[in-house]
Amino acid sequence: MSKRMNIYEEASRCLLCQDAPCTKACKTGDPARAIRAIRFDNHKPALQWVKDCSDADLERAEQACIHYNWPIRIKEMLRSIHPDDVDDSHYPNLTIDFCGIKCENPFFLASSAVCTNYEMVARAFDAGWAGVFYKTICLQEIKEVSPRFDAMHNNATHGDFYGFRNMEQLSENPVEEDFDILHELKKNYPSKVVVASIMGQTEDEWIRLAKMAEEAGCDAVELNFSCPQMKHKGMGSDVGQSPELVKTYTACVKNSVKIPVIPKMTPNITHIAEPAAACVEAGADAISAINTIKSVTMTFDSEVSGQRTISGYSGRAVRPIALRHILELAQMRNNAQCTMHNAQFELSGIGGIETWRDALEFIQLGCSNVQVCTAVMQYGYRIIDDLILGLQRYMAKRGVTRLSELVGERLEKFLNPDHLDRDTIIYPKFDKELCIGCGRCEVSCSDGGHQAIVFDKETRRPRLVGTKCVGCHLCRLVCPAGAIGVTKRIPRKN
Repeated sequence: MSKRMNIYEEASRCLLCQDAPCTKACKTGDPARAIRAIRFDNHKPALQWVKDCSDADLERAEQACIHYNWPIRIKEMLRSIHPDDVDDSHYPNLTIDFCGIKCENPFFLASSAVCTNYEMVARAFDAGWAGVFYKTICLQEIKEVSPRFDAMHNNATHGDFYGFRNMEQLSENPVEEDFDILHELKKNYPSKVVVASIMGQTEDEWIRLAKMAEEAGCDAVELNFSCPQMKHKGMGSDVGQSPELVKTYTACVKNSVKIPVIPKMTPNITHIAEPAAACVEAGADAISAINTIKSVTMTFDSEVSGQRTISGYSGRAVRPIALRHILELAQMRNNAQCTMHNAQFELSGIGGIETWRDALEFIQLGCSNVQVCTAVMQYGYRIIDDLILGLQRYMAKRGVTRLSELVGERLEKFLNPDHLDRDTIIYPKFDKELCIGCGRCEVSCSDGGHQAIVFDKETRRPRLVGTKCVGCHLCRLVCPAGAIGVTKRIPRKN
């Protein structure tokens, strides 16, 4: 039986090398860029970078691969892709308004280690990022610990992590230096959006920093109510859990500056809408959400002089949690109370965004702007290429001409659990051609489901017992070969 290559699985093995040896050896194309496109969910457009390559070109590229165990199967992977069915000459632009500010696309750097000085942000702007929420500025002295980063990997893997933990705080630069940087960025990149993220300890500090941001020419100011690992009391996520405090600080800033004010909310709270509503009542123009989730760093290699502490958890593992908070904020925005107060604030989504499809989920729940941090730390500013490409291609395929048409379009799909359909069922469907006979579906259904699959050890094929199947779809999710699909939804039998 011939084995079908999973191109995404193979592309995930690629090391995403700097100055990639495979491309240098190929000469007629850029296989490294093509593989990166596949890795970031753009497999059909990937062919544009190897359209002139012969098999011999791709074989040379494969021979040059420096993978630590065996080379990426470049030729086989790229030759298995069908030509794109979307005309790239009709890609729409991604311009969108955020707080009345025109943005060339919705992709911004999140306030973090990815934007701590002029040179970094300038390179990001040159790469195609539309804006930056600059690393949070405060008036207190900041001294960081070492090490301060830790990651969650699958066992015995390196480099590619699904979760990231940090013990980092705010900008270590002198305050005046940071605002000078922001001034220079806005002067040299007038079409880009520059947002100052600030954090004060008193009303006077919040007002002073906000005014400095406005004087520096910043387009907006973000109020960091959410950093989970501040050493100074009365700052960060402790403030963000208090509706009274965030309302007070938002109001004092809003009354002090004319530029948009954007509080950044903490996820370390049961109901994010409560402090967010307080910010909106105080005049907030938008809400950023979420900051990192409080976690613990347990690994020996990440101890600081033998000690451990609370860390902030981020990366693709937190995306569903971030989306849940965005959903609550979007629903709050749409309810009658907000309409009565004319509080049509905007949303900036943050949390685990790596691909254009991740970003689209935030946009479809109501965000007109998204921020990226951990993926940039892992893969670099270059991921903006595939964020833009994928979103443009998606819009072209759907015939959508303005990005704003997608904002909030999936909100109506979300109901309370008591309103969901419980009278119909969708059964799994087994594809005998794709099934490799591993039996994983039977193991999971037997030990974690409803014992609705029988595995024939002679033929190495599963069989569904329809009278026992409840349509939970655990089998489909654990199948490593993608051999289990779905049937049509039908009425459930009593």
